[in-house]
Amino acid sequence: MQVNLDPTLCPICGHPNQCAMEVAKATGGHQAPCWCLSLNFSAELLSKVPDKALNKACICAKTAS
Repeated sequence: MQVNLDPTLCPICGHPNQCAMEVAKATGGHQAPCWCLSLNFSAELLSKVPDKALNKACICAKTAS
């Protein structure tokens, strides 16, 4: 069974991730660089991302902090 992945939602908690790249895709407008580009995500946190969401959905700021 194929489950649709929503790239606008955090793959860990399911809340909106406010990814600037996804906002740009949705609106067609230029966005400032995404907040997540300035963070280093720990291996422990990244291990919580489901395989199907790796490199496809951003972790939200609340989960990342």
